[in-house]
Amino acid sequence: MAVEVADTKVPSIARWLGGLGAVPFIVLAGAMPLLADTARILTANGLLAYGAVILSFLGGVHWGLAIQFQRSSDQGELESRLTLSVIPSLVGWVALLVGQPTGLLILAIAIAAMCMVDIRASKFGQAPRWYSRLRIPLTAVVVATLIFSVIALMIGIGETRTSQIELFSTALAVDGASMRVTLATG
Repeated sequence: MAVEVADTKVPSIARWLGGLGAVPFIVLAGAMPLLADTARILTANGLLAYGAVILSFLGGVHWGLAIQFQRSSDQGELESRLTLSVIPSLVGWVALLVGQPTGLLILAIAIAAMCMVDIRASKFGQAPRWYSRLRIPLTAVVVATLIFSVIALMIGIGETRTSQIELFSTALAVDGASMRVTLATG
């Protein structure tokens, strides 16, 4: 059976929404080298929480696919697919419980594993054929940002120097103080 182009072309809206979903990973991971200790840890926690939500979403995709294409004659397959679909939520919860940096590593592995599940689902007609074409590049970006974040936390990027953001905040505070002094004496 020939695959039609429409079956493999990623819908524009899916491409846009998928790309927008990757933006928080890119922004949060990219900010980590610019931040001092406390801000970097808070950013890592934000990344961990967002990653857990996205991992849960990826599992939810499979719940929806399973119930949409339920075959009454194959109850075992339905049970297997529904069971598989809740595992990402549980793994995301565990990642939140263990915290960063280990939780970020757990998310990277789990998101990569879900990509493999998605590729298999597309290959066997359990998901649209285009779905794996969407997931592979998004997964590469997400896993790279999570691993980058783990490295940033482990080697303490930003730990021994004042961050650019702190310098900007200090400059604003000094300027604000000089303005107050000028207004009070002027």
